[in-house]
Amino acid sequence: MHIGKAIRLERIFNRNTMRTIIVPMDHGVTVGPIAGLEKMRDTVTSMVAGGANAGLVHKGQVKLGHRMQGRDFGCIVHLSAGTCLSPFPNVKRLVTTVEEAIRLGADGVSVHVNLGDETEGQMLTDLGQVAASASEWGMPLLAMIYARGPKVQDEYDPQVVAHCARVGAELGADVVKVNYPGDAESFARVVECACVPVVIAGGAKMDSTRAFLDMVRTSIDAGGAGLSVGRNVFQHRDPTRLVEVLNRIVHEDAPVDQALDGYEDIL
Repeated sequence: MHIGKAIRLERIFNRNTMRTIIVPMDHGVTVGPIAGLEKMRDTVTSMVAGGANAGLVHKGQVKLGHRMQGRDFGCIVHLSAGTCLSPFPNVKRLVTTVEEAIRLGADGVSVHVNLGDETEGQMLTDLGQVAASASEWGMPLLAMIYARGPKVQDEYDPQVVAHCARVGAELGADVVKVNYPGDAESFARVVECACVPVVIAGGAKMDSTRAFLDMVRTSIDAGGAGLSVGRNVFQHRDPTRLVEVLNRIVHEDAPVDQALDGYEDIL
């Protein structure tokens, strides 16, 4: 592996466990300034305090999240975007480059692809081109791959999720982010077929913190490399303590009940 990529990956992944807790905070472009992201520096500070490994933001938020003190925090710059106001909300277009991410001090970059959309071909082309540039610069690439389009009946179907993960790996991603298909056995197959580390998405805010933690635990048991979850973390009533519990699960291999010892009030 390119030494620069290896060094940057260790700013995103715990070098001892080779797992990660990534908190995406790129939602402002997609859906606007939602709860939890009004003050980016405060949100980043709470994630760092809990022990998250990295945050994922759009280029304009890098400076707003830079704290200039405290523990280091991996920075992933998201290169693609689209809004819910568009008549084509599943379309993601490149809005910056690997080179600009490097100038911003990024430790990694990410690209979002929605398989099944009418513009899938352009999004796959973008992913391939970004992968080539990221490889040249030794920049880790996270590919967020979902199945969303007219032919997609269930984006959580295990075969569909496995297809998403494999597309990311085939086109050069170092890490892929996909939906959790619902059970450990199905996700183990996704991980096996991906050939690169797989992290789970969180999706919309879940009603139950316990259900979220159980999902994370079963994904780890199935061979997952951690999580890349936004709203279910930064919109929690106590996000710092939630991240502390996630650290116990992801990096200390604690069962959920053990991880919650002393933290029962976050449920």
